[in-house]
Amino acid sequence: MKVLIITYYWPPAGGSGVQRWLKFVKYLQEFNIEPIVYTVDSANYPKTDNTLLNEIPEGTKVLKKPIWEPTDLLFWKGKSKQKKDISNSTSSGFLSFIRGNFFIPDPKIFWVKNSVTYLSNYLKKNNIDAIISTGPPHSMHLIALKLKIKYNIKWIADFRDPWSDLYYQKEFKQLSFAKKKNLKLENTVFKNADCILTVSKFLQKEFQKKARRVEVITNGFDNEVIENEEIILDKKFTISYIGLLPKQSNPTLFFKVLKDLCDKNDDFKNDLQLKFIGDISDEVKKEIKSNSLESNTIFEGYVSHQKAIEYQKKAQVLLLLIPNIEKSEGILTGKLFEYLTASRPILAISSSKGDLSEILSNTNTGKVFSYTDELLLSNEVLGLYNNYKKGNLKVNAKNIDQYHRKNLTKQLSELLKSLNS
Repeated sequence: MKVLIITYYWPPAGGSGVQRWLKFVKYLQEFNIEPIVYTVDSANYPKTDNTLLNEIPEGTKVLKKPIWEPTDLLFWKGKSKQKKDISNSTSSGFLSFIRGNFFIPDPKIFWVKNSVTYLSNYLKKNNIDAIISTGPPHSMHLIALKLKIKYNIKWIADFRDPWSDLYYQKEFKQLSFAKKKNLKLENTVFKNADCILTVSKFLQKEFQKKARRVEVITNGFDNEVIENEEIILDKKFTISYIGLLPKQSNPTLFFKVLKDLCDKNDDFKNDLQLKFIGDISDEVKKEIKSNSLESNTIFEGYVSHQKAIEYQKKAQVLLLLIPNIEKSEGILTGKLFEYLTASRPILAISSSKGDLSEILSNTNTGKVFSYTDELLLSNEVLGLYNNYKKGNLKVNAKNIDQYHRKNLTKQLSELLKSLNS
């Protein structure tokens, strides 16, 4: 069986967007499925990680086509001095308005027409059994949609995040015509795809309102996060956050709790160390400063995937933050599944428990607290600190093998084969 995978993010792209399909491609051939990847040639990715190139299986066919992105001229890339905000908008409200109202569903829309022409020629000459598109950017689904209509080929549309309900859409100040166009495109994709694939049960329930078949395959972890190299834990009581941290996830109450504990307990203040690895919103940094936690905080910036794994394993506590937004129940960050393997307690803060709470409970790896649970949150941090002082701060994870990328790819292979049954 041959499958064409349409993805914008592909090595050397860094960040979380590249991991899901890189790992699927890594294991698909073990299930008698040959992946052919279609992606961007010489993309101007916000973050790059050349080490990920080594994970592409030898002999994998990768098709590439150049893309023109208006963001090179107008937004945060190229020679622009506009700072890219980590919520995928810009520091300029005006430019975000242009982004949201004139590039629908996203600035990659200009890649669709040329891609359809290129892939149509490829499909005429090569036997492909199914197409998979993955978004965001959701323009990838529009490429697959046109190929589906033209060739009636089986199609899976993979949604790593929602479309019209994506949390940073509000940053774009969309007018009614833009919202309607976005919804129309989204509904057309839901109507025409043979299967919608997504990452959480909550999103599955949301998408089932529009699509006839919706399946869930979560994100996961791979071998590099479970290798048994010698790791020495941080001597300090480190609470580490790894990944992008947008302003929507700013844990203001958490910082207040830490400040109160520091004010009451000098030992806690001397032992506490916050580590942020990745791009961190300015709002978060301001909150840290306003709570007098600057001397306890280290910002490491963006690092390679392998280096991020090292930080996870060395931390005393792993901090997981879900955006404090409506319908946050369906957000399962890819970092969660790597956290599960680190044998470090996970302290998760979310506006709702949802899928996250179920996973942490079933794997015995941590707890979820709301953005308003001041007393419960304070007691948990203090309890973790006391265990740290006693030298017995650890977790005994269970039931995590189901999230290994190979097992998840087996699910994908079964889904693909079911399309033709």
